[in-house]
Amino acid sequence: MGLLYTKFYMDFDKDEWLQISNDPLIFQTIKDDVSIEVEDISNKSYKLHFNKGGKLHMFRVTGKFRLTWDNEDLSKPL
Repeated sequence: MGLLYTKFYMDFDKDEWLQISNDPLIFQTIKDDVSIEVEDISNKSYKLHFNKGGKLHMFRVTGKFRLTWDNEDLSKPL
């Protein structure tokens, strides 16, 4: 399972992502090899590539967002 913390809320392209849950907040890809760039709380940038059907969980934690995903959902290793 992957884990990143970011200070920024992220917008998801409606042509690539579908919000499938509000509580908890979960987004799922609707295309193959969808990428998203995330800057973590230490300002390091990561580019995640998801397979079709891959899910990204977003939880609000005091002053930041916690992002989690299953590594099997990634089309390229992190």
